[in-house]
Amino acid sequence: MDALDRIVKPKTKRAKRFLEKREPKLSENIKNAMLIKGGNANSMVTQVLKDVYALKKPYGVLYKKKNITRPFEDQTSLEFFSKKSDCSLFMFGSHNKKRPNNLVIGRMYDYHVLDMIELGIEKFVSLKDIKNSKCPEGTKPMLIFAGDDFDVTEDYRRLKSLLIDFFRGPTVANIRLAGLEYVLHFTALNGKIYFRSYKLLLKKSGCRTPRIELEEMGPSLDLVLRRTHLASDDLYKLSMKMPKALKPKKKKNVSHDTFGTTYGRIHMQKQDLSKLQTRKMKGLKKRPAERITEDQEKKSKRIKKN
Repeated sequence: MDALDRIVKPKTKRAKRFLEKREPKLSENIKNAMLIKGGNANSMVTQVLKDVYALKKPYGVLYKKKNITRPFEDQTSLEFFSKKSDCSLFMFGSHNKKRPNNLVIGRMYDYHVLDMIELGIEKFVSLKDIKNSKCPEGTKPMLIFAGDDFDVTEDYRRLKSLLIDFFRGPTVANIRLAGLEYVLHFTALNGKIYFRSYKLLLKKSGCRTPRIELEEMGPSLDLVLRRTHLASDDLYKLSMKMPKALKPKKKKNVSHDTFGTTYGRIHMQKQDLSKLQTRKMKGLKKRPAERITEDQEKKSKRIKKN
C-alpha cells in the first residue's frame, strides 16, 4: 500500500484540521495548480512557469527543483505530487530536440489524470520585459476566448474548458467594477493559440460609465497544439456530476428567463363574470323589456329542473 493511501489518525488538533480540509465536501475548495519543471527545462520554459505562477498566486505551488518525468508515458509522479500538495491542476515544462519549449497543461480527478494537453511555445515575452504596472496578487481575471476553433474542434473545446479551470480563480457571488483589473485573452487562429494578458484602465468619460482602455501587462505567448490525452465521455461526465444536495429544488409553477426574472403561474377557479359588480351608471341600466325576458328565462329553467 502506498504511504499516502494509508488511513491516518490525527494525533494533534492541527493534524485533525489539516485532514478535515482534505476531506470530500459538497462545495469543494478552490482549485490549486502545481507548476513542475522537467529534468531538461531551459531558461525560457522556467520563466514561463514563473510568470504563470505570478498570475496564479496564491492558488499555486511552484516546484523549483527539476523532476525527471514524462507525463504522457508515466503519470504516477504527477499523481503523487497532486496528492502531496492537494492540487487538482498542473503545468509541466520541458525542453528537448524532438519537442522544444514544451508545456503540458492538465487537471486531475480523484488524484488521477483526467485531461492533458501538450503545447509548444513559439514566441514568448515575459512579465519583466513589458515595463508596465502589474496587478496585485490574487486578482480574479476576466477570460476572453476568440476563434471558431474553440467551439468547433473537440481538442480546442476541451482546451478551452481546461484553461477556464486553470485561470478562473475563486467563485464569487458579487463583482464590483473596480475589481475588474486584468484580462486574459486567448485567440485560436490558423492552428495557433495566442495568449495575451492586459491590464484594465478605467478612464474618465464624462458620464457614469467609465471609458475602458487595455494596456499589455504580460506574459505574452504564441502556442501550438501538440499531443492530447483526453478523458472518455463517461469519465468526463462523471467528473462533472453535481451532488444531489447542491442541485436546486424545482418549484412548481415558477420559471426564470435568461435575464433572471422570476415568473409565477397562479391557478384560479373559473369566474362568473355575470355576477361581477361594475360601476353603476344610467347607460348600463337594463330596460324593462330586458328584465321581463330574463325573468321568463329563469322561470322556464326552474320548471325544467323540477
